Amino acid sequence: MKAKGFHLLIKTWDNRIIFALYYLCIMERIYVDTSVFGGFFEPEFELWSKALFDKIIKGQYKLLLSKVIDIELTNAPQYVKDLAISIPDKQIEFLETTNEATELADTYIKENVVGETCRADCLHIAIATINNADILVSWNFKHIVNVNRIRGYNSVNYRHGHKMLEIRTPREILEL
Repeated sequence: MKAKGFHLLIKTWDNRIIFALYYLCIMERIYVDTSVFGGFFEPEFELWSKALFDKIIKGQYKLLLSKVIDIELTNAPQYVKDLAISIPDKQIEFLETTNEATELADTYIKENVVGETCRADCLHIAIATINNADILVSWNFKHIVNVNRIRGYNSVNYRHGHKMLEIRTPREILEL
């Protein structure tokens, strides 16, 4: 009996160590919306946006991208598109826009977190949520990085069985 209990204790201890090592070794997966790409070229946001993309390129973060970002970048200036293309493929994880993500985005709108004109912003939040992004990073203060909106998105997420999503600006997640 003691041996069995001891074995379970070791197993529990080993699992904790394995979990701790896994947590320390895995890089954060961050979903970056289109505003951060544009912020790279805007004087007000360039310091933090450039520092973030530098960390992504160096492999300190895994960049999560979606079709929504691809669509939004089609109307962006060429230099913004070139920034997106310059990121090494090994640092990018492409996320699908699933039915589950679309339904969650629709729920944000139905529950008045934002209006219908913000559907793309809702898709960014939903895709990041469904795919367990560690953080969603944005410079969109009106519809995304706004305490009331964040509470609204996370209230919907919680009530529908999803994790709370960290939503921050590049400045908030970087240590310069």
